[in-house]
Amino acid sequence: MSILRETITGIRTTFILWLLTALIYPSLLIALGQFIFPNQANGSLITNAQGDIIGSALIGQNFTSDRYFFSRPSTTNYSTGDDAKLTGVSGASNLAPSNPELKTRVQETVTQLKQQGIEPTADLVYTSGSSLDPHITAEAARTQIQRVAQARGLDTNQVELLMTKNTEGRFLSIFGEPGVNVLKLNLALDNLNKR
Repeated sequence: MSILRETITGIRTTFILWLLTALIYPSLLIALGQFIFPNQANGSLITNAQGDIIGSALIGQNFTSDRYFFSRPSTTNYSTGDDAKLTGVSGASNLAPSNPELKTRVQETVTQLKQQGIEPTADLVYTSGSSLDPHITAEAARTQIQRVAQARGLDTNQVELLMTKNTEGRFLSIFGEPGVNVLKLNLALDNLNKR
């Protein structure tokens, strides 16, 4: 009789804990996130003037046109267009500094940047740990102002002002370094040309 009672108690306890931890607690956190931080809870999505989602403020994108600021290089590749699908995963390449493949990629990146008149900085040459970082340093953005202004027919001061407006400060004013969100900056450039 005591074994049956303990078994029933164990099953009841397991069910109650499952109910609390698998249903009630996650539902409560989702509701709080949607109520208090709806933008963050939904992926920090960025839309264009037409209301179309063009990306997330948390995930970098690859820009290749001279009309745009370049992001950090990435080991993650995404296809584009109607058949868009993930072709890579988040994460660093895990290549050691002594690896010839990494040295070759870095040298190619440095050469490409110099050919485009951009002074290579560490964040324009090396990938981030997640390979999804949407930010570059203000220094890396400044090295691209002349190229972007020339490609768009804008004054360099106008482009620098946009860069400054899209520079995000340190987290809680003490952690990390200020960074320029490349997607937001490039969207601001596109919106500037439409006025």
